[in-house]
Amino acid sequence: MRRWGTALAAMVLAGGALAATAGAAGAVTPAAAKSAAKAAAKSAAKAAACETGWGSGEKTAQPAGHTPLGSIRTGRHACYDRMVFDVKGATAADRVGYRVAYVDTLYQDGSGEEIPVGGGAILDIHVAAPSYDPGTGGESYPGRARKPLPGVDVAGYQTFRDTRFGASFEGETQVGLGVRARLPFRVFQTDGRVVVDVAHSWNAVR
Repeated sequence: MRRWGTALAAMVLAGGALAATAGAAGAVTPAAAKSAAKAAAKSAAKAAACETGWGSGEKTAQPAGHTPLGSIRTGRHACYDRMVFDVKGATAADRVGYRVAYVDTLYQDGSGEEIPVGGGAILDIHVAAPSYDPGTGGESYPGRARKPLPGVDVAGYQTFRDTRFGASFEGETQVGLGVRARLPFRVFQTDGRVVVDVAHSWNAVR
C-alpha cells in the first residue's frame, strides 16, 4: 500500500511538470505577439496593389519660362523607377514645361540624327530647361549628345535599361530613356523638379 502511494505521488508530480512545460511552450510573450503582428502588416503592405493607372500616352505641360537644368538623377522605388530633372531656381509656382512620349526611334532635336537607345521601348523626354544658362550661355548640365547621362547608372533597375542625352535645343533638353517595355508612366512637377515615373508592370504589387 505504501509503495502504491509513493508511485501515485510520483505520477502526480510528473503530470504537473508536463503541464507546466506545455504551458511555457504555448505561451506567447508580448514581444513575440508584436513581432508577429508587424510581420503580418508588412506582408499585407507588400501585397498591396501599386498605382499603375497612368496609361502610356503622351504627357505634356506648357512652360512659363526656360530655367537652366541643374542635374538629372534616378532612383528605384517599390512600384516604379524614377527620373528627376532638377531645375535651377525653379519653385512650385514656376511651371516647367515638358513633353514625354513613347517613340519607335529617338531622333536628336535639331539635327534629326538617330540615337540608339537600349531597351524594349523608348521614352522621348523633353523638359523646358536648357543645359545652359540662357543669359550667359554658360553650361549648367554636362550632357553630351548620344552619350549616357553623366553620373547616372541604371544597372539593376527593374524598369530602366538605358539613358541617352539627346540635345539642348531652343530652350529644351531632350533625353532618351530606354525601358524594359511600353509600360505606364506619369510626369509631374514638384518644387523645382520634373519627375518621370515608369511603373514596373501594368499590374504591379509592392
